[in-house]
Amino acid sequence: MKELKGISVISLTPFDEAGEVDVPSLQSLSEFYLQSGVHGMTILGIMGEANKLTEAERQTVIETVIGQVKGRVPVVVGCSATGTHQSVHFARLAAQAGADAIMLAPPTNLKNLDLVFEHYMHVAKATDLPLVVQDEPSTTGVMLPPAFFGRVAREIDTAKYVKLEEAPTTVKITRILEESGGKFGLFGGLGGMYFYEELDRGAIGIMTGFAYPDILVEVYRLFQAGQKQAAREYFNRYLPLIRFEAQLGVGGVAIRKQIYKMRGVIQSAYVRPPAARVDSRTFEELNELIGFLGLNRA
Repeated sequence: MKELKGISVISLTPFDEAGEVDVPSLQSLSEFYLQSGVHGMTILGIMGEANKLTEAERQTVIETVIGQVKGRVPVVVGCSATGTHQSVHFARLAAQAGADAIMLAPPTNLKNLDLVFEHYMHVAKATDLPLVVQDEPSTTGVMLPPAFFGRVAREIDTAKYVKLEEAPTTVKITRILEESGGKFGLFGGLGGMYFYEELDRGAIGIMTGFAYPDILVEVYRLFQAGQKQAAREYFNRYLPLIRFEAQLGVGGVAIRKQIYKMRGVIQSAYVRPPAARVDSRTFEELNELIGFLGLNRA
């Protein structure tokens, strides 16, 4: 099994202007991620609009990305669903398609943590692929306390990684490492807002859809090389764009798709409905910020 670490970019799912999956743009996007130096790709996450895809479209995305990547980096496939049988089915399909790991969030609004644990146990038994536990309470409505991760670490052998998105992620990283005895490889999230601090707390990388993954790759490289001050300075230089992209309620997916369209990587910035509208002034502010940071030449 390939080890997960570093920047495992959360992939968008490009659509054409009619709202259909755009396979050529997905191939172009996947290649762009690889050329940016990412260490892995995560598909069919929240940023990938997985909940808006048909099962046939999910399979198209999986096969397209794995076919484009050709084993150059690990590919993690999101298998989250409201029902356990659905997630088991998705996990098996991911394994058959050649995924390197699966990612699983709790079923939406399931507050009983014993049932959440059973959900993870059933899905983990469906395949021997490493499991990434996705902790994203703002979307799932499920709070996973550090003790829950300790139980998962003790009782689910294939659970190897955690993707954290409950703020403050820094504090939770420390608590989960304590509860799990250091078993888990921890990935930050939240759009990259606290990436430097997450690394400094012991995270092994980040899973995010930030539209300039090469910036995060450089932060990680500097940090791993022991150049922590340089890593902090480089990260802080681009933090305004990370913050801007991560705006909730104004269409973070739309903003990121617009950036990739501007960069010539995908053909359309179409986001499937229901989706928050982004006003023209927001896109003007985005262009101003990209210019201010000198990224319009990138």
